[in-house]
Amino acid sequence: MEYFKKIANYIRPYKKYAFLNIFFNILYALFSALAFMVLMPLLSILFDKNAEKITEEPVYQGFTSFADYFQKYVNYTISEIAGSDVPLALTIVIGLILSVFFFKNIFNYLAMYFITFLRNGVLTDLRNDMYKKTVELPLSFYSEKRKGDVMARIGTDVLEIQHSFLSILELVVREPLTIIFTILFMLTISVKLTIFVFVFIPISGYIISLIGKSLKKQSDRVQKEQGTFLSLLEETLGGLKVIKGFVAEPHFNQKFQESTGRFLKYSNKLLNRLNLAKPTSEFLGILVIGVLLWYGGHMVLVEKLADGVTPALDGEKFLAFMGLAYNILTPAKALSRASYGVKKGNAAAERVLEILETESPIADAPNAKTKDSFDAEVALNNVTFQYEEASVLKNFSLKIPKGRTVALVGQSGSGKSTIANLVTRFYDVNEGSITVDGDNIKSLTKSSLRGLMGLVTQDSILFNDSIRNNVKLGKQDATDDEIIEALKIANAWEFVKDLPEVLDHNVGDSGGKLSGGQKQRLSIARAVLKNPPIMILDEATSALDTESERLVQVALENMMKNRTSIVIAHRLSTIQNADLIVVMQKGEIVEQGTHQELIAKNGMYSKLVQMQSIS
Repeated sequence: MEYFKKIANYIRPYKKYAFLNIFFNILYALFSALAFMVLMPLLSILFDKNAEKITEEPVYQGFTSFADYFQKYVNYTISEIAGSDVPLALTIVIGLILSVFFFKNIFNYLAMYFITFLRNGVLTDLRNDMYKKTVELPLSFYSEKRKGDVMARIGTDVLEIQHSFLSILELVVREPLTIIFTILFMLTISVKLTIFVFVFIPISGYIISLIGKSLKKQSDRVQKEQGTFLSLLEETLGGLKVIKGFVAEPHFNQKFQESTGRFLKYSNKLLNRLNLAKPTSEFLGILVIGVLLWYGGHMVLVEKLADGVTPALDGEKFLAFMGLAYNILTPAKALSRASYGVKKGNAAAERVLEILETESPIADAPNAKTKDSFDAEVALNNVTFQYEEASVLKNFSLKIPKGRTVALVGQSGSGKSTIANLVTRFYDVNEGSITVDGDNIKSLTKSSLRGLMGLVTQDSILFNDSIRNNVKLGKQDATDDEIIEALKIANAWEFVKDLPEVLDHNVGDSGGKLSGGQKQRLSIARAVLKNPPIMILDEATSALDTESERLVQVALENMMKNRTSIVIAHRLSTIQNADLIVVMQKGEIVEQGTHQELIAKNGMYSKLVQMQSIS
C-alpha cells in the first residue's frame, strides 16, 4: 500500500468529491440492506399472517429483536392505513419496496457521479505531472531510458492506476458499509445464521489472497514488455527510410514479434490468474449459501421454540435473511477483485512514481539568480567532462568575448558538440566551470541562461504544426510582421510566401512536407525571432546540399551580425570569416587562430581544409 499512499496525495484537490461520494455511498449501503428488510411485510401478506400482527402498536425490545419489531411495525402501519383491505395493503407494501430500491439506485448514481470527477481529475493531474517531469529531466536520462517505455508509463500505466487504485475508492466505503449494514440486519433476524457468514468472509479472503500473491510481478512484466514494443515501434517509425533502404523489414518484424510474443505469454499468465478470481469467489459464495440453506431450513422446518409449536425461524424472515446473505456476496466479490486491482496497480504505480520521483541532476540551485543580459564574455575554465567512463573534454579552457564569432572544428568525437551541450547546460561539467559574465552557470536559473541563447542544430527539429507556431516557439507573443521579418533574415520567406496557407501551412510530422534546406531555414528563423545575444550553431549546414547550404549560409551570416556566436562546423568553408577558429582533437585544443593564421601554420587545420578541397 506504500504506492497507494503516494498516489493518494493526488486526491487532496478533489476531496470534496470524495466526501460527497462517501456520503451517498453510506446512504446506498443502508438502502441496499434495507431493501431486503422491506420484503418481510410483503411475505407476511402473501403468507396471510397479517391478522395477528396489526391489532396493536409493537414495542421495541432490543437490537436482536429489531427485525421482528420492524416487520410488525410496518404491518401495523399498513393495517392502520388499509384496514382489512388486503389488495390495498399489498399495493402499499409493493410501493414501499419500489421506493426503497429507487432511492438505493439514486444514491448509487450520485456516488458514482461524484467519484468520476475525482478519478478523471487524478488521472489528468498524474499525466500532467508525468509530462512536466519528462520535459524537465536532462537529456542524459533518455540516453538510458527507452522513449517508448516512458510513453507507456504516461499512457497505459497511468490508466492502470485509474482502473485499479482509483476504482478502490469506489469500493473502500460502499462495499464494506454494505457488508456492515447487511450483517447488522442479519443479526436482528438470526445470530446463529450470521455466524456462518463471519466464518465465510475470512476463509474466502485467505483463499483469494493465495491466488493473488504473484499478480504484481506478472503485471510488472506485462507493463515492461509493453514499453519495449512501443519503443521498438517508435524507433521503427523514426527510422523507416533506413529500414526499407537496407531491406531490414524481416529483422524488425522478428524483433517486434518476439516482443509481442513475450507480451502474449505474460498477459496470458496474468489474465488466467485474474480469471481464477471470479469462479473461486462464486463457488465460495454458493458454498456458504448452501450451508445457510441447510441450517436455516432446519431452523424453519425442524427446530421449534419453547412452546414446541412455533418454528425457531419464520419462513419470511429466513427468505429475507437469504436475500441479505446474497447481498453480501456481491460486495465481497468486488472487494476480492479490488485486491487483485491493488496488486496490478502497485506495479503500475511503481513505474509511474519511478519517473515522478527521479531527481534531476541538473536542477536550479536553491538561491539561483535570473540573468537578463549578456555584457562581457562566455568562459570555459579547465572544463573536464566524460560520458559514463569515456572522457570527452580534458582541462578545456576557452574565452568567447561578446560580439565575436568563435568556430570549433575537428574530427568527429573531438568534443565540439559536447561544448554546446555544456554551455546550454544540457549536461553539467565534471570538473572546472563555465561562466557567463563571471557568473557560474550553475548559479543561474536554467530558463534565464537558455533565454540568452539561440540554438540551431544539425537536425532541423520541427513540430507537426503551422510554420507560424514553429517559428514563434521562443517568442509566443510575436506578431505576424515579426515572424515574416525573421523569415526574411533566414532566407525562408521566399518559399513560405508561395505556400498555399503561408504562415498557417502545416509542416507535417518532423517537418516532413519540407526539404532539408527549408526546414533548416525555418530553424534559423526561429532562433532569429527569439533574438538572443548568444547564438550556438551546431553543424547547422552539414546535412545540406550545395545550393541549400549557400542559402542557409547567407541566412546564418545575417543572423550572426552583432551577436556572440559559437559555431560548430564540419564544413570549413562556412567559418572562414570567424574571429577565432579553435581546432580540437580528443577533447583538447591543438590549434587556434584566424583562418589565415591557421593556414599559414600548415598544421591540422590546413590538412582538414586540403582534405575538404580535394573531396
